[in-house]
Amino acid sequence: MAKKKEQAGEVVTAYKGFNQDWTCRDFQYEVGKSYEHKGDVEACSGGFHACEYPLHVLRYYKASQSRFAIVEQSGTLSRHDEDSKIASSHISVKAEIDIAGLIKAAVKYTMDRCTPAKGSVSDKDNTVVKAEGKNKSAVASGYSGAATASGNSGAATASGDSGAATASGNSGAATASGYSGAATASGDSGAATASGNSGAATASGDSGAATASGNSGAATASGYYGAATASGYYGAATASGNYGAATASGDSGAATASGYYGAATASGNYGAATASGYSGAATASGYYGAATASGNSGAATASGRNGKAKGKTGCALFLVYRDVNWKIVHAKAAIVGRDGIKEDTFYRLNEKGEFVEV
Repeated sequence: MAKKKEQAGEVVTAYKGFNQDWTCRDFQYEVGKSYEHKGDVEACSGGFHACEYPLHVLRYYKASQSRFAIVEQSGTLSRHDEDSKIASSHISVKAEIDIAGLIKAAVKYTMDRCTPAKGSVSDKDNTVVKAEGKNKSAVASGYSGAATASGNSGAATASGDSGAATASGNSGAATASGYSGAATASGDSGAATASGNSGAATASGDSGAATASGNSGAATASGYYGAATASGYYGAATASGNYGAATASGDSGAATASGYYGAATASGNYGAATASGYSGAATASGYYGAATASGNSGAATASGRNGKAKGKTGCALFLVYRDVNWKIVHAKAAIVGRDGIKEDTFYRLNEKGEFVEV
């Protein structure tokens, strides 16, 4: 359902999904251009649509089959009352953004909105709780609360919606269990968990683990050997350090490993796995999954039914063809740049076991 229309004048930065040819509902768009809608504007009914929360676009456009852009919406606005979708009479398509960019934007979106009101230590709403010594724990149980454990081995927990939990010491654990919460573990070996929908979990130290278990969550592990896991639908997981592992296990999830030897796995249907670092491995095992190896000497594997894979020259592609019962009928490998296999072109196997362009 749509909320009441809002007054013109506001300019909203949002994120929009498109088909591969930059169309949306048969309307042709182009990056760098602006468009005006002359009819009624109502969310889910009329006008140009986009989402203020970056990962909400994955609810409407699958990561494995779509393109995305940063847009600005203005004029008459109509917001949806179930997620961050917004309709407008004017839209400007500013720049294309990839999955990793969406994840980064989602983390920033959540962190920017986790600003608690000033207050003393307590369990009431909008409070700030801090534990600065070693081996301390900080807990904020109210809505929009902020918990910070800055000492080594500290634990910070924000259990209310929109809360922010930060553990900045080594081996710290930060947990945000409410909707739209943000959990950050910045020390080495830290663990950050955002269990509510649309939450953001970030582990920036080496060997850290970031987990977003709710739908549309974003998990980011930026240090070496980090592990990022997004287990809910439309979730996005990014491991940017070397040897990192990113896993998106829910349908339409996106997993990105940008460091050397990183591993990205999308096990849900319509998932997208991308390994952009040297010798990275991308695996899409779900129905219509897409695996991309964009770094040197990377490998992309699409093991699900109707899966597809692509890579840069020198990367290896592994594909299977399954029948309607998911029985493997054919399996084949190729190296991009050889035997007619083109760079940056998706392939899948046909019923004869042949590589065909998608």
